[in-house]
Amino acid sequence: MIYLGTSGFSYDDWIGGFYPTGLPKKDWLTYYSREFDTCEINSTYYAVPGQSTLQAMMAKTGEGFLLCFKANKAMTHQRENNASTFESFKHVLEPVAAAGKLGCILAQFPNSFRFSQGSWDYLGWFREQLKGLPLVIEFRNAQWLRPEVFDWMRQHELGFCCVDEPKLPGLLPPLAEVTGQVGYVRFHGRNAAKWWHHTQAYERYNYSYSPEELAEWVPRIRQMDTLALKTFVFANNHWRAQAIGTIRQLKLMLD
Repeated sequence: MIYLGTSGFSYDDWIGGFYPTGLPKKDWLTYYSREFDTCEINSTYYAVPGQSTLQAMMAKTGEGFLLCFKANKAMTHQRENNASTFESFKHVLEPVAAAGKLGCILAQFPNSFRFSQGSWDYLGWFREQLKGLPLVIEFRNAQWLRPEVFDWMRQHELGFCCVDEPKLPGLLPPLAEVTGQVGYVRFHGRNAAKWWHHTQAYERYNYSYSPEELAEWVPRIRQMDTLALKTFVFANNHWRAQAIGTIRQLKLMLD
């Protein structure tokens, strides 16, 4: 089963390009869910929400719509004195999991999270804290691309996040790898000039994919779908709703 959506949905610069002008913000997710069957919620990276917030999200989406949540920054970037954050994160997701609307948790680690025994041990501890929940790891440092790491991830039921991003030293190449029951792909765009050098964060993801670039991923995604129970494909090139165009093109190609 392939689910296609975008990384986030609440962007003011999508008004006119995707959301109709005048549509109340409270209705954005409902409008979004009429076309897509999943969404990656990135706001949980910045703050752990209350259960009522997630209950409202679920109420705005139809049957079969799945939500994927980005792990909080205390869990992936700070990595110290964060046991209470794990507890809060698990607690807030309980109703989502109980309702059958939890796609998975995405743990995006920074480029500074390099391959080492200490980092590897932290991943094992991370898995233990979220035991029983579907978990996908996104590495941003190519040092982790080792057969022994993939084998270990399979043993511990950790999904691997495949990425399409600029071809820069140290970043991940466009690998299609499945290490758990969940397959996962994120399209970040290929804006190499702005990846490391930008004033605003959105500049990194300001990129429009050509049909030829997306076509490279069609056989990879289909192959991943044969190996995973669920495969999530998210477009993160969100500036001015470029992500919407990316997913619409992929949907047509995969259909």
